[in-house]
Amino acid sequence: MTALSTLDPSRPASRPAPTGHPLAGAVAAEWTKLWSVRSTWWTLVAALVTMAATAAQLAIYAVNANTDDDPTVNPGVLDVGDVVAGSLELTQFVVLGLGLFAITSEFATGTIRTTLRCTPSRARVLAAKAVVVGAVTFGAGLLLGAAGAVVARPVLGEWGRAPLGVTVTDIFACAGYLALVGVLALGLAAALRSPVLTLTVLLALLYIVPLSLQEPDITVLTRIADAFPAVAGAHFLAGDTEPYPAAVGLLLLAGWAGAALALGRWALARRDA
Repeated sequence: MTALSTLDPSRPASRPAPTGHPLAGAVAAEWTKLWSVRSTWWTLVAALVTMAATAAQLAIYAVNANTDDDPTVNPGVLDVGDVVAGSLELTQFVVLGLGLFAITSEFATGTIRTTLRCTPSRARVLAAKAVVVGAVTFGAGLLLGAAGAVVARPVLGEWGRAPLGVTVTDIFACAGYLALVGVLALGLAAALRSPVLTLTVLLALLYIVPLSLQEPDITVLTRIADAFPAVAGAHFLAGDTEPYPAAVGLLLLAGWAGAALALGRWALARRDA
């Protein structure tokens, strides 16, 4: 009787037990997609080459400045971390490609429709992409920071120093900066969809607009520039106390990344894939 009752079609079938948080499955899918395309690997290689070349170049500039006949431009002995942080000004534009192409490539090929069929929640899709992009760019930042330090230290020679604790802290700070910039790129790409348009906006946001505001050396404009993501990140990396503490620079950068994700989430909800 018991066995027959379990086969009774009038009885509701029991639901399968959940296998885990839905976000975990979406993250696993995004992780697989990111590493399954060659562009990810080529981007990392390009970033590594850019970091090494830029760190070597900045180290050579520092040595030349210390050994020329003009004492007014003598930077003195530098921490290797300062060279690594300076190298990010160019290297970041390679790394943010990871965040940019994580979603624009899906819009270009139409695979975003498959993604949204597998994970109907657009907020969850974007959150999963943000987790993956943030993790990968943070890990890439650790690798790039270490590579920049390894290249710059011997080039600096007597004009460089690399205390272990300070250097490790600087490398982790660089990795955090790149992770937030990567998420910023992802959010803007989700809203704008076009890789060219997104890259243009990022270039303006990270470089052109703040530089234009700083150039006249007008206090009000300079303070406005201090609120832009790259400038806030630079204050964080430098450990500045003026115009605000380094922690505030980190919070400002994180706020830009969060705002970009919110904009991307709004755009995904408003538009068809």
